[in-house]
Amino acid sequence: MVAARDYSVTITVDKTPEQAYAAINNVRGWWTGEPGISGTTDKLGGEFTYTYKPYHFSKQKITELVPGKKIVWHVTESNLSFIEDKDEWTGTDVVFEISKKDRKTEVRFTHRGLVPKIECYSSCSDAWGSYITGRLRQLITAGTRKLSPKRP
Repeated sequence: MVAARDYSVTITVDKTPEQAYAAINNVRGWWTGEPGISGTTDKLGGEFTYTYKPYHFSKQKITELVPGKKIVWHVTESNLSFIEDKDEWTGTDVVFEISKKDRKTEVRFTHRGLVPKIECYSSCSDAWGSYITGRLRQLITAGTRKLSPKRP
C-alpha cells in the first residue's frame, strides 16, 4: 500500500531567497481571483482570505514566517463549491520552503493535506501548479507577472 502524499511542486529561480520570500508574501501579486485577496499576507499571525467566486473561498492564518527560508499558512476555513465536501481544505497547511541551490534559489511548495484520495486533489493540484510554476515564478523572476486571461 502506497502512503498518501501531499501535493508538492518545486521551482528554481535565478534570484535570492530574500527576493523569493518577498514575492511569496505579495500574495495579491500571484494568487488571483474575483474579488481576490483581503487581509494581511505578510505578518506572523496575520489572516487573509482568498475568494474566486463562485468556486473557492478560504481563510488562511500565517503560522510561520522565517525571512528568506519558510512561510506557512494554516487554512482555518474553506468552501469549495465544486466538490461534495466543501471544507476539504480546512485544517490543511500551505508551506513554502526556500533554500539556496548552487547559485540559484529553490522554492518548494507543499499543500499538506492535499492528497490524491480527496476529491479536490486533481483540480486543486492543477491550479496550484499553474499558480506556482507560472504566476509566482514570474513575480519572483521579473518583479511583476504577465496578466493572463481569467480562469473559467
